[in-house]
Amino acid sequence: MWFTRSVEDVLQEFKVDPAKGLSEAEAKERLIKYGPNKLKGHKKKSVLQLFIEQLNDWLIYVLLAAVLITLFMGEYIDAVIIIIVIVLNAVLGVVQEVKAGNAIEALQKIASPKALVRREGIVKEIDSEQVVPGDILILETGRYIAADLRLIETVNLQVEESALTGESVPSSKHAEQVSTDEQTPIGDRANSAFMSTLITYGRGAGVAVGTGMQTEVGKIADILQTEEAKTPLEIRLDELGKTIGKLAIGICVMIFGVATLQGRDLAEMFLLSVSLAVASIPEGLAAIVAIVLSVGVTNMSRHNAIIRRLPAVETLGSVNIICSDKTGTLTQNKMTVQKYFTLEGEVTIDRQNKTQPTETGALLAKAMILCSDATYHNGEGTGDPTEIALLVLGDDLGLDRTVLQKNNKRVGEYAFDSDRKLMSTLVEESGNYKVYTKGAIDNLLNLATHVLADGFAVPITDAHKQQFLEATENMSDKALRTLGVAYKPVDAVVPAEEMEKDLVLIGLVGMIDPPRLEVKASVEKARQAGITSVMITGDHKTTAFAIAHELGIADTIEQAITGQELEELTQEELDRHVNNYRVFARVSPEHKVKIVRALKDHGNIVSMTGDGVNDAPSLNTADIGVAMGITGTDVAKGASDMILTDDNFATIVTAIEQGRNIYNNIKKAVIFLLTCNLGEVVAMVVTLLIGWEAPLIATQLLWINLMTDSLPAVALGMDPGDPDVMKEKPRDPSESFFAGGDGGRAVFGGILIGALTIFAFWYGYYEHGYSPFDKSVPTETLQNARTMAFLTLVACQLYYALALRSPIKSIFQVGVFTNLYLIGAIGLGLILQLLLVSIPFTQDAFRLSMPDRNGWITVVLLGLVPLLVNELYKLILRARQAT
Repeated sequence: MWFTRSVEDVLQEFKVDPAKGLSEAEAKERLIKYGPNKLKGHKKKSVLQLFIEQLNDWLIYVLLAAVLITLFMGEYIDAVIIIIVIVLNAVLGVVQEVKAGNAIEALQKIASPKALVRREGIVKEIDSEQVVPGDILILETGRYIAADLRLIETVNLQVEESALTGESVPSSKHAEQVSTDEQTPIGDRANSAFMSTLITYGRGAGVAVGTGMQTEVGKIADILQTEEAKTPLEIRLDELGKTIGKLAIGICVMIFGVATLQGRDLAEMFLLSVSLAVASIPEGLAAIVAIVLSVGVTNMSRHNAIIRRLPAVETLGSVNIICSDKTGTLTQNKMTVQKYFTLEGEVTIDRQNKTQPTETGALLAKAMILCSDATYHNGEGTGDPTEIALLVLGDDLGLDRTVLQKNNKRVGEYAFDSDRKLMSTLVEESGNYKVYTKGAIDNLLNLATHVLADGFAVPITDAHKQQFLEATENMSDKALRTLGVAYKPVDAVVPAEEMEKDLVLIGLVGMIDPPRLEVKASVEKARQAGITSVMITGDHKTTAFAIAHELGIADTIEQAITGQELEELTQEELDRHVNNYRVFARVSPEHKVKIVRALKDHGNIVSMTGDGVNDAPSLNTADIGVAMGITGTDVAKGASDMILTDDNFATIVTAIEQGRNIYNNIKKAVIFLLTCNLGEVVAMVVTLLIGWEAPLIATQLLWINLMTDSLPAVALGMDPGDPDVMKEKPRDPSESFFAGGDGGRAVFGGILIGALTIFAFWYGYYEHGYSPFDKSVPTETLQNARTMAFLTLVACQLYYALALRSPIKSIFQVGVFTNLYLIGAIGLGLILQLLLVSIPFTQDAFRLSMPDRNGWITVVLLGLVPLLVNELYKLILRARQAT
């Protein structure tokens, strides 16, 4: 039991030096020995299990019953064809499920949490799965703990362990404690921390003593299994499929009843009715939606946007306001100190000629370094970009950070929080104790009783304060972010609450994080798409506005408001004016929630970015919560719907564009399926009701269903994005799935395809000198008519897929060959059709015959009619738009 042993014993057991950590070579060996640090997920279903699940459907049971009937009737070839179609349908379903599962699995790997570890003396961020027993983990506020730990260092560390203990109050941790009782409950193990628990306060370090299934969470992992929920889109389409299914079954029952009254062969009509039900119900709908969603989301991850919850894809298309933080999202996240100010004057940092600091300047840099939780080695840093910039300032001024940190041991701290806007550390140097405090200059001016002038601490006066306020204002006017620093000597270790009293103000620094080059174009692109960009930041109003104005987010300073000004507004005033503001500066996390709610009350669909622990409420409140992948805490990521792996505003706009295209692609696939199925129903119902023979037999219907419900529909769902999709307004979330004329287009297309199929069936008779109303017709004539109907129906459906790629653009504007998946699916379909009528065996099996020249010309021309009619309709629409 690690909690009953001292820190030294545990470190010795794992053969690790806490100052250096494991070597990379040793970590690799231990990873092989102990395995990845992850819980065992659901056992993946085998291909055989997936295949059996595809057959677990009542329609399939009816088809299998039909197989038995055809065998009893001696129609062995029909029975074999039905079985082959059933198996092929199941195989396609398995392939789609496996592909979707692999895409989601890849997505989960990309979104895996990170851990800070010390290896070979350097602190680095790695995937939590790579943590091994013996690793030294660095703990900081807002991170989830990646493994079970024996703590070796704690400073005001508190951990929320409710997932394991049920206790909602965070537990205080103390590395020096050693339990004597091996039966100590988890909640009382003050020297231990556990996987998946959350650090709510302070900092620390620990050695990993358990990973993966050897953790406390791992022991109960088997009872924490949850099923993946369907998205609202999938639920709506599932309901649509059921409704269509009921209608189709009703129609088939009606057909069977009519056939009985007409004296037709009941066994043949039963088989035909069942086949029509299978053909008209879009059973592939759910699978196609799942595959399009998962593949689309995986593609989004390649563009630095990781979707954590699939419903976010649907919501993205409706977003009309993007609320974004400034630092790192709109800017480059590379803070650099440009100037610093003390009472000795303002100094501009000259990195080429190495600025030589005064004694006060050196103390300012030293204080900034010692009051920091960031690390910076070999051009790479971890932690807050502002703190990293302060470490770089020390390097620029010639300070040796390694020696400085070695000689100054941190013995206490008062962690930063958004209310105080301050952070303090207590360090011991050669037996002397000093407090260093950094934070908002206005807060420091309120707390400081002295100021450093000519190397001496003198009582601070209003004149001194005015100098600092003017220096702050000058820097802010130049879009520089300001940060003050103070210190005070103390006689001994003092409580956190006592640190920030009677401070000696040293000075302040001005730093800048320049705007990202690509953001201005993204803001304009969003504006054209009907999306308003809003900046919500903790920075000063003037600094925030300067960046916002440069990026095209705000035009005038009147569009900016501070958190303090926000407090002075009543809820009614805020609701009335919130849409007029583009910059919210100096805001607290509570303000963010208030702003998001006010925007949503106006009917806006709001996307909100965040990276800190306190951002979680606003991320939850927003319609789309967006967490920063680089600087974001695990809490922010856990509360988000989407994670930006590059912390870039432009990625949000790109994600909205891709989300719109994914939704549109799903609509294309759905409309295609419904149109094709309706065409089959129309052709069958009309001909049977007027007393003709059925234009298609059961095996032909099942073949057509196999053809159109698979490759063409999936290929439409994989259509490349429309480059003009961001010129459209955001989609109304309450909008019907068939809005914008899509429902009418599906009905008209289905009726047209059905009518053309009926005409082809009639032409097959006419070609041989007969009419479908004739009672005595040679078998060859009926077979020719059915061949014409069969080929025409498939040709209409395959070509019609091209027309559905855009609701208004012609196929030439879209590009005939820009979707090679669809061209391949159409080509394969046509080749298979040709093989069916060319090979004697398949001719007999499907009751087909080889059409003559006129027959082929008719099939080609009729097959093109739906495409041409649709293109003519789109031409009329474009002409109306132009006038």
